[in-house]
Parts: sequence; structure tokens; C-alpha cells
Amino acid sequence: MATSPFKFLQEVRSETAKVTWPSRRETMITTIMVFVMVALASIFFFAADQIIRYLVTLVLGIH
Repeated sequence: MATSPFKFLQEVRSETAKVTWPSRRETMITTIMVFVMVALASIFFFAADQIIRYLVTLVLGIH
């Protein structure tokens, strides 16, 4: 079923008006939370990598 471009744009505008956009404060808090989680994940994976590296060198006898 074909829809005219004008009707399509009207529907897009109507749907966009229904969107609840986050406030500036919510955006800042979410951004900070993302950076904190990235930092925690990088620390975790760095520590896991170092532990695995140590265990592999210990098992294989590599200096």
C-alpha cells in the first residue's frame, strides 16, 4: 500500500511529538554513569588479563 510523501511526513512529525526527550540533567547523569561503568570494566579486564598472564607464564615456565 503506497503512502504519499506528504502523509508520511505528517505521520513522522506526529510520532516525533510523542517522544519524551530526556532533560539535560538526565543526559548528564547517564553520560557520567556510562563513563564510570567503562572505567570499572576496563579495570576488571586489565586485572583479569594480568592474572591470566601470570598463571599461563607460571604453568608454561616462561620468564
